[in-house]
Amino acid sequence: MSTSSDLATAASASDPRTGLRAVRALRRLLEELERTQVLRARGQGWSWQEIGEALGVSRQAVHKKYGREDVS
Repeated sequence: MSTSSDLATAASASDPRTGLRAVRALRRLLEELERTQVLRARGQGWSWQEIGEALGVSRQAVHKKYGREDVS
């Protein structure tokens, strides 16, 4: 399972073990993508409020999760 499309296919597998492993891998991929984009947004001057709105969470939630990694 190396590509995101492979993972998405595996996540719907009839074997729960395969499906759950794929879900775990997708979760890790999603977290890394979110972190990358949050740091990119902060580097471009976005406020925590703007990032929170884009992610559908509060500014406090996103700041709590990524505030220590702030690049601005």
